[in-house]
Amino acid sequence: MRKGKGVGLSAFSNRQIAAQSYASHGSALRSSHLTSLETQLSVFQSLLAQFANTHAKDIKSNPTFRAEFARMCNAIGVDPLASSNNSKKGGGSFWSQMLGGSVNDFYFELAVKVVETCRETRAENGGLIAVEQCRKKIIEKGIVAGGMEVTDDDILCAVKSLGPLESGFTILSIGRNQMIRSVPKEFNKDQSRVLEALQALGYVTESMLEANLQWDQARIKTVIEDLMADSLVWVDLQADEIEYWSPTFIKGG
Repeated sequence: MRKGKGVGLSAFSNRQIAAQSYASHGSALRSSHLTSLETQLSVFQSLLAQFANTHAKDIKSNPTFRAEFARMCNAIGVDPLASSNNSKKGGGSFWSQMLGGSVNDFYFELAVKVVETCRETRAENGGLIAVEQCRKKIIEKGIVAGGMEVTDDDILCAVKSLGPLESGFTILSIGRNQMIRSVPKEFNKDQSRVLEALQALGYVTESMLEANLQWDQARIKTVIEDLMADSLVWVDLQADEIEYWSPTFIKGG
């Protein structure tokens, strides 16, 4: 019996040593892998900086090229508008370090205009405006810093730059449209489905929702009243059946 107990304890001890060895080896592998990834990222960032210097003129003047460059940055974890503590460059965002202040100023001025436009139209749309409509309103106001052409991608980038300020500005995808939400409100599933229908059709009626979504009248009235309370739908009483219109659709039409 004693011999059996001895073997059992020895086997347990060996398994414990093996487990510790595997854990140590796994930790070493993870550390080595992390170091390798950091080295690769550093190389990518260096190449990205070289690319920015070589194509600075195109990035500034060509909005499509600028959008693709921003996507390249995001793909490797570089936020072009985030500030940096790079002492050699004197701090500032990646844009300002690589391309000078013009692109940096462009995006921050654009962000200010996005905020102004959202606030000016909030009473009309309840704080939900299409990216394209926001861009058109900004263009109507005049030239943005540097005289660069404004695209929907630029608007998206400008809204993203507001994130660290905890301003409540976010981008939502409703149907095929990208919308800027400037109020800190989460839509439930029912509201999201009605908003998606509004973006596709321009308006809905209670009978349309009943026929297509198989909702009862209480559910339909609840979601419509919620959207009306937030000024996200306008009511047309002149039709045979009451129609609930998207303010964005009306203003964009």
